[in-house]
This record gives sequence, C-alpha cells and structure tokens, in this order.
Amino acid sequence: MRIKCCFHHVVMAGGKMVPDHERQKVIMCRNLSKYALIFLFLALSGLIFLLRNIQSVENWNCHTISALYQLQSRIQSSVIPVGLPTYYHNRTFCSHLGQKPSPEDELEERYLLDSIAWPEPTLQSTSVSMRQSSDPVHSLFAILPSKGRREWHVGDQLEVLVQMHDFQGRPKRYGGDFLLARLHSPDRGAGVAGTVQDHKNGFYSALFPLLWTGSAQVEITLVHSSEAVAVLRRLREERPDRVFFKSLFRLGFLSETTVCNMCLPPDQQPLCNYTDLYTGEPWYCYKPKMLSCETRINHAKGGYLKHLLTNKEALLFQSGVNIKVHIHASGPDRINVLPPTKDKTEVDGGTIKPESFKIEASGYYYRDSWRPLDGVKMRQFNESSAVTQCLRNKVIYMYGDSTVRQWFEYLITFVPELKEFNLHSPKNVGPFMAVDSTHNILVKYRCHGPPIRFTTVTSSELRYISNELDGLAGGPNTVVVLSIWAHFSTFPVEVYIRRLRHIRRAVLRLLDRAPGTLVVLRSANLQALDQEVSLYNSDWYSLQLDAVLRAMFKGLNVLLVDAWQMTVAHHLPHALHPPPIIVKNMINMLLSYVCPEKKKTQHT
Repeated sequence: MRIKCCFHHVVMAGGKMVPDHERQKVIMCRNLSKYALIFLFLALSGLIFLLRNIQSVENWNCHTISALYQLQSRIQSSVIPVGLPTYYHNRTFCSHLGQKPSPEDELEERYLLDSIAWPEPTLQSTSVSMRQSSDPVHSLFAILPSKGRREWHVGDQLEVLVQMHDFQGRPKRYGGDFLLARLHSPDRGAGVAGTVQDHKNGFYSALFPLLWTGSAQVEITLVHSSEAVAVLRRLREERPDRVFFKSLFRLGFLSETTVCNMCLPPDQQPLCNYTDLYTGEPWYCYKPKMLSCETRINHAKGGYLKHLLTNKEALLFQSGVNIKVHIHASGPDRINVLPPTKDKTEVDGGTIKPESFKIEASGYYYRDSWRPLDGVKMRQFNESSAVTQCLRNKVIYMYGDSTVRQWFEYLITFVPELKEFNLHSPKNVGPFMAVDSTHNILVKYRCHGPPIRFTTVTSSELRYISNELDGLAGGPNTVVVLSIWAHFSTFPVEVYIRRLRHIRRAVLRLLDRAPGTLVVLRSANLQALDQEVSLYNSDWYSLQLDAVLRAMFKGLNVLLVDAWQMTVAHHLPHALHPPPIIVKNMINMLLSYVCPEKKKTQHT
C-alpha cells in the first residue's frame, strides 16, 4: 500500500517542479519498490533451495525444529477426526480389496464363511425393542438326567438344556444367542469349557465331559443376545472405519497427519497406496496436501468412532443387564461326579482317555493346572532353570499382537538369564529382543503389519508376518509363535481370511525348506466387555475369527495353544491380557511342545 501511494504521489505532481525533500521521497519509494522485488525473489529462491536440499535442515537447531513439529502435530491431531471419510455401506468395498483370489481361494472363502454362519433373529434388530430381546434373568437352564438316572461318573457326558426368554418373560422362538458354558469345581481348581449347540428355536444344549470326581457346578452365561449379535454383524460388514488410523508425514520441519485404513473411499481425495508388493495386502492413507507419499514416517491408532448405535440398539448392550450375565438354573446347578465305572479306563488322577468323548474340549484345569486332552503330556516348568534348559540353543520368534507380546514379557520376567537387549523400541510396541548368551537362547518379538492398533509404529518397522517368515532359515532349533486376531475384529471376515492365507502359505514354505521348524499358533481369548468394547472387540468377533484360524490351519504340521478354552474354563475374570496364572499355563503348553516329555524305554 505504501509503494502504491509513492507512485500515485509522483503522478499527482505532474510536470511541475517539486521541492527537494519531496523529490527524495519519490526516489526512496522507487528504491524500496525495487528492493522489495529483490527481497521477494531471494525469499522464494531460499524456500525452493531449502525444499530441494533437505539435508541442510538436519544442521538446524534441533530444539527449534522439534518445537515447531510438536506444535504442528498437536494442532493436526486435535482436528484429524473431523475429516473422517464417509464409508460405503457395502461389504464388498472393504473385503475384496487386494489381489484377486483364485477360484480355489474363493471356494475356500465361501466354505469358511458358511462354516461360521450365525443364526439370525426373525425380526430386524432395528425393529426389535429391548423387551423382545433375550433376558438372562428370565431365562433358565436345567441339568438333564444321564441315561434316565441322576447319577454321573467320570467319563460320562453331562447335558444341560437352556431355554431363553425375553424381558417380558415370553419364551424365545428363534436362536442366535451367544452363550458360554463352564463346568467347574472351585475347591479343586478344576474347570472345563462346554460345547453349546443352538437348536434355533430358543433352546440350547450345553455338553460337558466329566473329567474329575466330586461336586461340579454348571455355569451358563449370556454374552450377547441374538438381537445384539445382529447389530455386531451389521457393524462388521458396514463400518470397517469404526476404528481409524493415522500416519505422520514429515519433510524437515514440515509435517502433516492424515487418516489411514485398509479401505478408504477413493473418490473423496487423493490416496497414498501402501499395498504390500509381495502379499498384495492393501493399506491406504489420504495424501497430504503439501508433502509426498514417500514422506510417511509412522503409523498409529487414530481413535474410535462414536454414536454407531440407535437408541433402540444401545439398549441391547448394557453391562450387568445383557452383556455377560449368568443364567440361573430352574433346579440344582451342580452334580456329584462319581469315580469311573469298570468299563472305562482311569488315568491320571481320576480322568479318562479323551477318545471316550464326542465333545470339543481341548483340555481342562485341575489344581489350576491345564491338562490337554489331545494326547500331549503337559509338563510343569515351575523353575526358571527348567525353562532355560528347555530353550537351550533355541531361537524363538514371536509375531503378532500384544497377547503374544505378553508371552515375551512373561519369559524375560520369569527367566533372569534372559536379558532384554535395548533396541530403543517404543514401550509396548517393539520390536523386542532378549538374549541368554550363556545358554545360547534368543527370543524376539515383532508386531504384525496393519491393521495394528498400537500407539505409534515407525513405518520401517511395519512388517507383514508372511514376509518375515519368508526371511527365516528355520530348522530344528527354531520356534515360531504366531498370534494374530484381536486387531481384525472391526473388518469383514474376508479380510482376516486373506491375511491368514498369506501366513499359511509362508508357513508351508518354511516347513518345506526347514521341516524341523516348530510352528505354534496362539488362539483368540475372551476379554472383559462393556458397551463400548463390544462394538469393536466383542468376544463374538473373536469367536468367529478363532473358528476361521482353526479351520485354515487344520491338518498342517502346526500346534495350537488353545487360549480360548483356557480362558473359558478358568474361574478368573476375562481379560484381553489374561492374568499370570493363565499365561503360565500357556507358556507351559508352549514349552511342552518345544520339549516334549521323553518316552520311557522298556527293557527286556
């Protein structure tokens, strides 16, 4: 504005003579305008030079850059949820991204989806009031007689009949409720999970193997009503964005944060494509406005979307009302189990051979110790020296989520000789490594690739399990532990199937080139639920993923630590990260696979 005024003053002077002091003002204004253009040119040149020669930025004062970066990050992270995408309510949009499956893969996918199909209520959940939904208080269960008589022996099967009623006390006429069943004897530290069968008419059967003598109590729990399950199914298929992610992009002191996910609508703004080159696993971020896609430096959980339920639906998810509430018995809730009859073979403290049962029980607790029913002898590793002896000359790779990281933490706490090597990794994120140089033991943990809901993971540390397995030499002294389930609960099941398919192929390649490699899977487990957790991490989601995991690895030379039944059967409250006594049993199961009990040789 001042420069314009100076030129205007010269024009107004016309051809008339002006005083010297006025002439000097005109000359000064002309000089200033010329210098201003020079200064502007220099500033633009400097900015271009700075952006093209970013290495020079590293020599700037670190504290100044850090302060600018932190301020900018705080501003951006505070507004990031505002720009969340509007998702298509179409299951195929998210589930069928990535590489096109082969006809064989499509056939397997259909089989797996059919195998976990869940009965649906006759009415849509949006039209069902809470009064019409399943009520654990009005519902009842009854213990059925065994072979016409109320007498049970070790080796028998216990059957319990459950009838569901709604909040008006009326019997339910359709199935789909998610029930848990447990038979336990607190005084003996004993417990076993029951198998629940849905008759799809409001009645359910819970079947238990009888494995120890004495008093045993039946416990039936409604986790979710069939109406609530219908809501969870809709959210899984239509709202894969209900947990969203973010990434920081940085170039020198410039930084931007954008929303990321496995499936982002492509027609809202430009995307950065981070699809894995080897597996074809898709991952996208919205492209920053100023920076390029190559400047991405990390990955982090962004947050959880709220207000996903209608007022009617919210009533289906109430702690203490219809989420994990016990159902009462119409008569006695316990039985007395007698010793086995003569026609049954007794083994190991009153239990019998597992082939006598037709129930899906992988094991049970007795004296708070897990006893598998698959023929594997469970060893007790109560001393750290026993663990050290078992793992001598071994390399243990742990890949997955925080539930297997918990195993890493248990080992380095329980075994003093295992010293954690400082990799300067973020807490609870990793990667982590522990070494016992005396006994030649190496234990490593690394989280699986996105989606991973950890705080902040450096982009360079985002690794897909299948790619990591392809980099292992393997061999008889190599143990691989895999746990991947908790972070897939918000996505359609097809996404999980695709990820497991890549891992399965990598496992087969590893076993082909190194047949002596031991591969152990850790299954999903139960956790504490309220309304909020249910919408993102419900046990129903975990149950479905767990069924897929077991089916996809069935028949392969891999072993399973059944965390699902180990948390169902135990008396302690459910937790995403199970309590130490359960973790100890899981580790004992793992070590029993690594170091099986040697069979005694018979001398003639």
